[in-house]
Amino acid sequence: MSVQSPTVAVLNSISENALQFLHQQGWTTAKSVAQADAILVRSFNLHQQSFPPSVRAIARAGVGVNNIPLSQCNAQGIVVFNTPGANANSVKELVIAGLLLSSRKISEAIAWTRTLRGNEEEIQHIIETHKKQYAGIEIQGKTLGVIGLGAIGVMVSNAALALGMRVIGYDPFISIHSAWGLSKEVERASTIQKIYSDADWITIHVPLSSNTRHLINDLALQKFKHGMRLLNFARGELIDHQALRHALDDGTVALYVTDFPHAQLIDHAQVITIPHLGASTKEAEENCAHMAAQQLYHYFKTGIIVNSVNFPNCEIEQSGQYRLLVASENVPNMVGQVTSMLAGAKINIQDLTNRHRDTLAYNIIDMDQLPNPELLEAIRSIPHIIFARMIEAHH
Repeated sequence: MSVQSPTVAVLNSISENALQFLHQQGWTTAKSVAQADAILVRSFNLHQQSFPPSVRAIARAGVGVNNIPLSQCNAQGIVVFNTPGANANSVKELVIAGLLLSSRKISEAIAWTRTLRGNEEEIQHIIETHKKQYAGIEIQGKTLGVIGLGAIGVMVSNAALALGMRVIGYDPFISIHSAWGLSKEVERASTIQKIYSDADWITIHVPLSSNTRHLINDLALQKFKHGMRLLNFARGELIDHQALRHALDDGTVALYVTDFPHAQLIDHAQVITIPHLGASTKEAEENCAHMAAQQLYHYFKTGIIVNSVNFPNCEIEQSGQYRLLVASENVPNMVGQVTSMLAGAKINIQDLTNRHRDTLAYNIIDMDQLPNPELLEAIRSIPHIIFARMIEAHH
């Protein structure tokens, strides 16, 4: 079964190391999606783009996928990947910087120092006379509440412990992988109210969803320890900005540090705004690009899906010579129809896995015989099937 090497359309400036990885696997790159098998993007807007039938996957070198039309991809059976965790260290370091900025009035003091005029003696006198207005507090011994213990939340928690803080974490959905990486010294909060009442600082690391939009609202702010400091390097929409402005005005929140400037807060004296720099490091861009390239490569080579935002994650070790990949709408008896057709052709199934996510289902079926083209076409003609294709084992 001969397979042509895939072509990937690269629609943004992408790390040369990531592209070199794909070239080493025999892939070719293009600037147009017209003949592409896959697409690699960062911020390029794909909403006005039509995808030819050849496109099987899109990889976003980053986390947010607002620039990708997911409904269109679902309908065409295009798997969309992102790269969660690839920029985690970059964000963690900026969160720790935000923690320190919020404790020592560093940015305010720097801005004031730039306004000083006079000779050396005069400047030193002004500094000694006025520096007390920029006195801060130490973070050692204080309590940091971490809401969300994914890749970034775990790194922030461990780093804060190393700086001498008490850390309380809250995440009812913590993964086994995250739990393994989290220091045993991080205290577990059984409710989010424990974070609200105990923490001197709160940092938020949850994804944006209908359940987390305005997570920090008037009701939550009423339960905060008076004079606490709030950090948001996750998503701006997690905050009810009007409610937070009131809390800043009445002293409930002493300071807010965010990577997401907002018109309602950008001029507030107790707000430090950073222009969305969380993932803006050379290393993060390299990591995201390389991870995106690897996900495309492994999907085309093995059919496994990891870190998709529209298809279910699906992994299985290859046990047969051939692998059938089937995507369908998530309706009853799809697997039964496919396996019955294979059995009718006297093809033995070595292994099988079926996963679903919302309206989509995905199947990996391993076998030692190659179905003939007529059988494959018959499987593709089953109602609600989105695609069915073969790949050969790579040992």
